[in-house]
Amino acid sequence: MENQGIVRNIMSIKTPPAQPGFLGPDHTARAVVCHEFEHSDPFIVLMDDFLDKKDDEPVGGPHPHAGFETVSLLLEGEIGDETHTMKQGDFQIMTAGSGIVHTETIEGRSRMRLLQMWLNLPRANRWATPRVQDLTFANAPAADRNGVKTVLYSGSFAGLRSPVKNYVPLIVADIRLQPGASLAESLPASYNAFLYVIAGNVAIGDEAKDLKTNQIGWLSRGAAGESSELIVAAGTEGARVVLYAGEPQNDSIVSHGPFIADHQEEIKDLYSDFRHGKMRHVSTLSDGQRFNY
Repeated sequence: MENQGIVRNIMSIKTPPAQPGFLGPDHTARAVVCHEFEHSDPFIVLMDDFLDKKDDEPVGGPHPHAGFETVSLLLEGEIGDETHTMKQGDFQIMTAGSGIVHTETIEGRSRMRLLQMWLNLPRANRWATPRVQDLTFANAPAADRNGVKTVLYSGSFAGLRSPVKNYVPLIVADIRLQPGASLAESLPASYNAFLYVIAGNVAIGDEAKDLKTNQIGWLSRGAAGESSELIVAAGTEGARVVLYAGEPQNDSIVSHGPFIADHQEEIKDLYSDFRHGKMRHVSTLSDGQRFNY
């Protein structure tokens, strides 16, 4: 095998606890990435939301976002609004940009698990025109070889390329490994990257450090322009992990409520825009702002 540069090893491991969610007693949430942007750039927040709703009372509703992108991967169930429904394995990037209102309502009894990330936008694209990109599980590029199935949602990885457009270079891959299977794939060395274990356990890198279910492992990094190698080996029960890797933007941000900005004054302006009805609902986006793959 040709030299793949540095090997990505685990630099830190966290086990985010399951906490009560905002949708009521049937909702639990794990803050996988939160309050660590100086280390997690370009990833602002990643929530692992699990809902096992046993009544018919609607929960959720319309809310605004601006200044970043939401990156959503539905692991189980269905979720959506009047314009679009996501099903198990579907993926969406919503560029909130200059401001958008969307509705995430769950009407009846429902069981679902959603990974939703807030991804920073480059300063030059902070206030981009809003857009929504949906990639179905059926249309996501996939490879199944040597006991490893990789479904790629964003970027290029494992010989696959996603059709999704990115402001920030971003790789999102759902990787399932049969018992004892392993992969060795290249990543841009400068990308900030982590693995989140959905099931089973894996050994990472040439140090073979163990990562278990519901743990996040941040990976070592190299220099811009270099390549690196990601090595993942499954334990005796197999494993499922989600890989997130993105190019840091190295810009400080201000975060408040549903908004991300470069300066505090901009946060006040965003709240004013929302109160005065200047943010359009996602259902009103034109065809040129909506992409289905």
